[in-house]
Amino acid sequence: MEHTLWSHLPLLVRSNSKDSVEYILQALWRTRKTGLDPADRDIIRDMLQLQNESDLDPLFVCLRMLIRRCVYDNIGRDEIQKLFPSEVLPELQRLLTLLLQKFQREWRQDVLKDQGALPRLKTMTWDMANPDAEFADRVAVINLKLLNDSQSRSKESEVKFELG
Repeated sequence: MEHTLWSHLPLLVRSNSKDSVEYILQALWRTRKTGLDPADRDIIRDMLQLQNESDLDPLFVCLRMLIRRCVYDNIGRDEIQKLFPSEVLPELQRLLTLLLQKFQREWRQDVLKDQGALPRLKTMTWDMANPDAEFADRVAVINLKLLNDSQSRSKESEVKFELG
């Protein structure tokens, strides 16, 4: 990330607590597809005691980039800390690393749900059969049982086809 983006991270120090920073990260994740609504922006601006709302966007860009790296690249604690250049305060590095680790698994599960899972093969059977026609060649009848785990409970489906 560019040096100029990192320079906005110290704004987080203005928040009153770790919970405030946690709220900001959760809000950014929750609104990753839609963007923050004005009410959330006002809440965060007040948390950070900012006069200008325009100071928020560069901070949000930086935090969203960090979140994306942690979630989509599935990086560990040591690698998260390596993302920060030396000019980012060590306390802020530790706090963000801790919070990003805290939510990483949950956020990765959200991503998997968003993507939808392909069904997986449960069983496969096959048999040779003669079609109805008297002089036709034999065909292989293949039966697949698929399990779809993307719903809240697994759903089984069956696919049957013939190969000549």
